[in-house]
Amino acid sequence: MKIRVALLQLNPGKSDLENFEIAKTGIQEAVNNGADIALLPELWNVGYSSPEEYSSGKEAWEKSALTKEDSNFLLYQNLAKQLGIAILFPYLEKEGSSFVDSSSLIDRNGKVVLNYRKVHTVDKGWEILFQSGMDFPVTELDTKNGFVKIGCMICYDREFPETSRILMLNGAEIILVPNACDIDMNRLCQLQTRGYENMLGVAMANYPKPKYNGRSVAYNGMRVKGDNNYDPLLVLADDTEGVTYADFDMNALREYRKTEIWGDAYRKPRIYGKLIENDPKEPFIRTNARR
Repeated sequence: MKIRVALLQLNPGKSDLENFEIAKTGIQEAVNNGADIALLPELWNVGYSSPEEYSSGKEAWEKSALTKEDSNFLLYQNLAKQLGIAILFPYLEKEGSSFVDSSSLIDRNGKVVLNYRKVHTVDKGWEILFQSGMDFPVTELDTKNGFVKIGCMICYDREFPETSRILMLNGAEIILVPNACDIDMNRLCQLQTRGYENMLGVAMANYPKPKYNGRSVAYNGMRVKGDNNYDPLLVLADDTEGVTYADFDMNALREYRKTEIWGDAYRKPRIYGKLIENDPKEPFIRTNARR
């Protein structure tokens, strides 16, 4: 069983409707190349822009915020159904008078099967506008090749090992990561490690130049005993615009998870109480942190 994830490393346009058309072209290309899932970068419908930086202005940014009942959200559902592909759609969500950095996984039949709200917002910047998510859901996605358990984390979430750990405990086999920042070696190593320590696949889609530096990437989360040169890297894009593909061998991953020592095999949660204490000490005290 193989699952192909298309990493849509695309530059955004000047409006939410223009971004839909850009996504549509990329997703059609993904379908033509046999992808099961299309993954877009963070806050795709507004191109990861603050209200002040948004090319159409602050008022347009606010009006671009979606609920799942809005016609612009329905466009992505209809596209998924029309093309027969799952879409991880990251978007600016409206929740009452608040905004949320969200992603919804739409299956190949156009049904929303997972909603994730970014938990770790970057509180020192304009992301203070966002209401933080409160959980790490996982869903069983029906693809043409079979079922796969999918979780999501958004950009800064990957900086925290707790995110991928809880997703693993909730059953995730592949984590999809919409991203919006420059990717250096440390961040690539983070993603590789998140996969390795939880024995799961990781796929990340980022914005290319000139917005960020691309380097969309995927790791299979495995190693081979005795092979010190084994590379879990499936694909690493350059900094230019385009669609790249990561093929996850789910049979190999599932067999690997049955016998290897990471993930939840030998954890000792009874002694991890310190992890849930809320008592930061210097040098980690930040007056603007929403804990």
